[in-house]
Amino acid sequence: MSYRPLSEHSVFKKALELYQTSRALVSYISHNKDVMALYHSNSHRDHIADALLTDATLIPEKLALAATAENPLEKQSTLSMIKIMTRNLQSYCNGLEQDGVKEKEYLNLLRTEIQHFRSAFKSWRKAL
Repeated sequence: MSYRPLSEHSVFKKALELYQTSRALVSYISHNKDVMALYHSNSHRDHIADALLTDATLIPEKLALAATAENPLEKQSTLSMIKIMTRNLQSYCNGLEQDGVKEKEYLNLLRTEIQHFRSAFKSWRKAL
């Protein structure tokens, strides 16, 4: 297998798309509050949105860590963390829906991005 930088792999591109979609959704549902300060809010919705954005931000970082990890245990641990964060994103969508987010089409768009990322991640993980 020839070496390609991680930024050229579809899994990394999908992770960035997942982040961008998450950020757009969070910005919309938080009424364009400063997304970097959502954790200060008293709103349950803002706390879910903050957690969603945190995981979506960490996924590309963890992909890079997994791609460069030489220790097999570290690599496996990082891959497991990515899997958990991806599952969390789905749960955050459900939590936002239960909290009353009425724009279901936006949540479904993010759910679709999550599925696309999961598919790319599964293929990439097998190739490692």
